[in-house]
Amino acid sequence: MRNLDTALIRAFVAVAETGGMTSAGNVLRLTQAAVSQQIKRLEDAFGCELFNRGRGGLTLTDAGERLFGRARRLLALNDEIWGEMTRSPFTGEVKLGVPYDLVGAYLPSVFRRFRQSHPQVEVTLVCRNSADLAAAASAGEVDLAIVEASCLAPGAEFLMTDRLVWAGARGGDAHRRRPLPVATSESCAFRPFIFEALRAADIPFRVVTETTHIDAASPAIRTDIAVAATLASVLPSDVALLGPEAGLPHLPNSPIALHLPATGPTPIAAELAQAVRESFSVRPRAAA
Repeated sequence: MRNLDTALIRAFVAVAETGGMTSAGNVLRLTQAAVSQQIKRLEDAFGCELFNRGRGGLTLTDAGERLFGRARRLLALNDEIWGEMTRSPFTGEVKLGVPYDLVGAYLPSVFRRFRQSHPQVEVTLVCRNSADLAAAASAGEVDLAIVEASCLAPGAEFLMTDRLVWAGARGGDAHRRRPLPVATSESCAFRPFIFEALRAADIPFRVVTETTHIDAASPAIRTDIAVAATLASVLPSDVALLGPEAGLPHLPNSPIALHLPATGPTPIAAELAQAVRESFSVRPRAAA
């Protein structure tokens, strides 16, 4: 009988999800060399290569594709069993701060994981912009916060990097108009980078709607009133991702970080923080 090493399986899933050894190491808190060694051990155990290694990065081989879905199910069952057998008797309330645009894409999996282990704890969701949430976490007004940022503030914990992309109406021409109509808000974490990129590309623009998050901007995008910048992982399904052919400038990637109070998390908040880490470590491939 041969037993699978879940540490090796977790490394494989992390590399498949992130597309690289270094980024997987950030998720797993391991060095790039340690992740590479784990992948080699798994490939040696199976007697086949799991990744194609080319200039464009790592992609799954046919064997890797066969393993990927089963590996995720194995880890989910492993984590479920671990959570069930180590369930603690926590009760009470914990406040989690999250930007509006990340709620639908990431919070369901966070809540599922946390509720499995701590069904007696009530989670209160606080939705604000990233700057306000970071300040609220530092002041202890929320127990922890997930924020989008241009760089990691002191004490922040890196979770993942997502692509910042342009969104527009399907078949629309708003991206061709000058000045370029842009939907954004004064509190948007991406606003400085959007304006900087447009100015660097010498593209005149005007803000046509002030909104707090991409869901509110969606009607302006869908009706071709404006374009907007959003994270690739939260791009609404009924709007178009505007690629290089749209003539809009490249936008920088955005780190997503976890902020905890300066005094440290409460025991309940520490448990929720772990659920956040686990959920982000198995994010959709499109977000890599």
